[in-house]
Amino acid sequence: MNQIHKPLLLIADDDDDDRVLIEQALKQTAFNGQIRFVEDGEQLIQYLKDCQSDSPDAPQRPTLLLVDLNMPVVNGIEALTYIKSVPGLRQLPVVMLTTSSAETDISTCYNLGASSFVIKPITFTKLVELMDSLRTYWLGTVQLPR
Repeated sequence: MNQIHKPLLLIADDDDDDRVLIEQALKQTAFNGQIRFVEDGEQLIQYLKDCQSDSPDAPQRPTLLLVDLNMPVVNGIEALTYIKSVPGLRQLPVVMLTTSSAETDISTCYNLGASSFVIKPITFTKLVELMDSLRTYWLGTVQLPR
């Protein structure tokens, strides 16, 4: 049976305040999907492994990933490397959402297959605008594989 799911935005960010602000910003937009958070790259990888399971209890596959670069345990670059190395996951769009503006980070992420590299805005108003832009583009404009 094909069950139609609302889009799922999976966000990997270790900062409690950033998670709260991102969720609040998304609620200010027309986003009508689900939001799930993981706190580091290890949890992100485990979630993605779990969603590939044939189990009826498997979590929903995310529509879009927002991944912080600087996380404990497994950082964003290590998580991105894993995602792009797994055939069943490599088509997932991964937006690196970080405070870093280092050219080496930007180049590394794109070389590893990141879909976008976005610097976290400083103000809440700009964060709402960013979340709305990401929602519009990734969940409204582009055609994503199923």
